Amino acid sequence: MDAAGRFARYLASHRLKMTRSRRAILEEILSIRGHFTADDLLAHFRRRGREVAPATLYRTLARLVGAGLVHRIDMAKGQARYEPMFGRHHHDHMICLRCGSIIEFENREIERIQADVCRRKKFLLLEHTHQLRGHCAACTRAGRASALVS
Repeated sequence: MDAAGRFARYLASHRLKMTRSRRAILEEILSIRGHFTADDLLAHFRRRGREVAPATLYRTLARLVGAGLVHRIDMAKGQARYEPMFGRHHHDHMICLRCGSIIEFENREIERIQADVCRRKKFLLLEHTHQLRGHCAACTRAGRASALVS
């Protein structure tokens, strides 16, 4: 099933319809590579001469997250970034608290340990998010350099 079909099925299960605005938002998101904010997406629509109401965009993003088509990454200070997940596999994130960069990574050992802990605790894991927060290499170097100057 394609992303639009999956989203339409999710919406129908919540007694909602696939509107033109929802479809347009989904299509724009699927064309984006990497992580984005809601404001980035609004600017993307404006650059293309297409207006979308911010409230519609935020509600649709929440529905897309609920449908599993988009992943929400909580950043510092209540901010969020998103990434399209349709056709992609699970991965985790390292988030730089200085510059906001997001580094994706996969680690089979971490996944194995999580599954083992769930099995031992008789816990049915449905989904998870693994985020490491700190400073990327560039910000760490910059921080050390500024400390030497001070």
